Amino acid sequence: MADSVSLFGGRVPAEVEQLAKHLKSLDRDTFTQMLSAVLKAVDGLDCCETVRLISESSVISEDSFNHAVAGLYALLKEALCLPSLRQEVFNEDLRALRVPEEFIADMSSAVFGNRQTSVNISGTHQGPTLPKIQDFKWRVDVAISTSSLSRALQPSILMQMKLSDGQVHQFEVPVGKFQELRYNVSLILKEMNDIEKRSILKIQD
Repeated sequence: MADSVSLFGGRVPAEVEQLAKHLKSLDRDTFTQMLSAVLKAVDGLDCCETVRLISESSVISEDSFNHAVAGLYALLKEALCLPSLRQEVFNEDLRALRVPEEFIADMSSAVFGNRQTSVNISGTHQGPTLPKIQDFKWRVDVAISTSSLSRALQPSILMQMKLSDGQVHQFEVPVGKFQELRYNVSLILKEMNDIEKRSILKIQD
């Protein structure tokens, strides 16, 4: 089942994979209330009291209810972070996860209705921001006179980085460490590319 779910690209989280099992005993009204509360949580709002009240009036156990909320939260958060996600693909993913058919329309509307834009925009503005790199300079330097014989005539890379907040950082990297950094970055980019290819193939299938 997990292999047929394209939403997560790789491995489907356990709470999402078990979601259908905890939803099957819920009635439509309780699910609608749960969905509304989870959407507020994805939006960064406090919904603990609302979830507690819904849980107390639910026919399923508290443990099963909590698992359903966790799975629904992980699923909706992932879907709302993918602006290129197509509705038909999302609906097929829900069926692959064995989500009850009567709930699919509500979940699809929550993701692809007007809320998708508002959730993505609010997440962008509310999230913490970090300074960006405005300028980056580097040069290779060879130490001719040094207190350490092991570093004499050994090349190193001097770097200067200017950030958007005005800060300037300078640091020195030995050639060996730079080659190690270059290799690890290349490896990460390759792994990201492999994951992206697998995700694209699954969506096309």
